[in-house]
Amino acid sequence: MKIGVIAIQGAVSEHIEALNKALSERGEKAEVVEIKHKGIVPKCCGIVIPGGESTTLCRLLSKEGIAKEIKEAASRGIPIFGTCAGLIVLAKEGDKQVEKASQDLLGIMDIKVNRNAFGRQRDSFEAELELEILDSPYPGVFLRAPGITKCGKGVRLLGELEGLGIAAEQGKVLALAFHPELTQDLRLHHYFLDKIFR
Repeated sequence: MKIGVIAIQGAVSEHIEALNKALSERGEKAEVVEIKHKGIVPKCCGIVIPGGESTTLCRLLSKEGIAKEIKEAASRGIPIFGTCAGLIVLAKEGDKQVEKASQDLLGIMDIKVNRNAFGRQRDSFEAELELEILDSPYPGVFLRAPGITKCGKGVRLLGELEGLGIAAEQGKVLALAFHPELTQDLRLHHYFLDKIFR
């Protein structure tokens, strides 16, 4: 059993470390692998799309043939977890910045995103978040973060900040505007793993 982390760019090692720690805590067996080329996604029972630069990420996913494999995996009900830029990549629709950059979004999640909703890199911040799926606040780390501005019928909004969606799920797809891998709190990685092992 393999869980793949898209490793083209972004916060890859942090996600791998968090997943391995969460797997160990659960006593579950799975190999966390890096996905840099096509051919790996079809062997995975879960996929993580980490943060990074969304324009570059979209371009490289298409160029490497990984984008098509992720869409096929989603259609088969494989759990997918997108964080920060990963949320943008999963979206069906983007704002004018996304359109201007001609980003080829995967369109897996029926959401519209504002690419730099919370400002630039220098505007990065941390906030205690109230999320529907957790029973106590979560330490959100926002780095040039996107926001969800619209959700389709099948999307469950899990949390908001300053009037923007920051966490949502649609079936077995989970997307966050922030970086759970940069905290010691593994609850959201466990929530993703629940989608694989239950």
